[in-house]
Amino acid sequence: MTAEIRTSDGELLSVKLKKVERRRRTTAFLLAAPLLFFIVFAYVIPIFQMLGRSIDNAEMNSFLTETHEVMQTWDGSEMPGEDVTSTFYYELKTAVENKYHGKIATRLNYEKGGFTSLIKKTSRKLKNFDENANFLDQFIDVHKKWGDIEYWQALKRGTDAYHFRKYLTTFDYEQKFDGSIERIPEKLRINVTLWLRTIFVAVGVTFCCFILAYPISHLLSVLPTRYSNLLMICVLLPFWTSLLVRTSSWMVLLQKQGVLNDTLVSLGFVADESRLELMYNMTGTFIAMTQILLPFMVLPLYSVMKTISPSLMRAATSMGATPFHAFRKIYFPLTYAGISAGSILVFVLAIGYYITPALVGGAKGILISNRIAYHMQQSLDWSLATAMATVLLIAVLVVYWLYNKIVGIDNMRLG
Repeated sequence: MTAEIRTSDGELLSVKLKKVERRRRTTAFLLAAPLLFFIVFAYVIPIFQMLGRSIDNAEMNSFLTETHEVMQTWDGSEMPGEDVTSTFYYELKTAVENKYHGKIATRLNYEKGGFTSLIKKTSRKLKNFDENANFLDQFIDVHKKWGDIEYWQALKRGTDAYHFRKYLTTFDYEQKFDGSIERIPEKLRINVTLWLRTIFVAVGVTFCCFILAYPISHLLSVLPTRYSNLLMICVLLPFWTSLLVRTSSWMVLLQKQGVLNDTLVSLGFVADESRLELMYNMTGTFIAMTQILLPFMVLPLYSVMKTISPSLMRAATSMGATPFHAFRKIYFPLTYAGISAGSILVFVLAIGYYITPALVGGAKGILISNRIAYHMQQSLDWSLATAMATVLLIAVLVVYWLYNKIVGIDNMRLG
């Protein structure tokens, strides 16, 4: 039997080691705690709140609780009975007295257009209702829309506490009252177009950044230090300037009477009456976003290229390989880590870009992020905005997952 090893103070060595290890872990946790709490409160909690907001309709349900319960017995195949209309009358009357009928109108308008004016007009006329007469007839007397069964169906659906219909709207689909799912009318379809345009812009900008960044990064890696440092300052210079200022500068450069068009006209490349349309379209969006995101491609590529020994290319050419063959077989494969890291950085940033497409792209350059901002700030349909943001978040996570599967996060080189 092995003798127990003890420390100088008589304590078992195994116990002492466990205490030391526990103390080290506690110290490490305390050091990391501020960052952990920041991540939880600044990222994790808001993300879960966003996920909940996209399906949460509890406030609306609380406004019309009894109406919602009564409507569960109504099949929606014909106009609602007196139990539904009377319950809705009393709850709407309470809402008017407590001044939250405006919220009801706004929420129901997301289900069917026209509800805002309908609820507001009905609210003003409630004092004229006779509580002993037929409520449905009185609603129709106020406004003929109450005679349209679709408004009552939308009222029933709009009082659900939780639903996933906003995710259907994100892809231009809608759920009918009978539960069937159909595409929305063609003239109202815009979201799928924006998703495809956003992906196209993100991929296109990533490719443009790669084409421009590769030779720049190679030049940085082979130049003497004093020259490469000067060039690196030029690459990093945009980081020292506000994004809004840079975007505004591109607006000055690219507009019809801007610097670029004036230069082309003065050099005779373009006629004055045929100035290039570089603003408020996809061309301007591509140019501005590529310049702004270029450093995010250059830095990972440079960090990888700097570690590649020049003797590898010389050895290949000395053995009979042409410079192009040596580049294709040796140098380029060694830069895969930098290419993948730069590409994922630029792609993720580009897919959620907002300011540049809004200012430079105009109506033709609107991306899904601009649509999210529209619903947050103007239409106030926060449920739809958060549903779109959730889909965008899932798309980014899928990209990261694919990157980890194909390349591996551990192989990412950022500089």
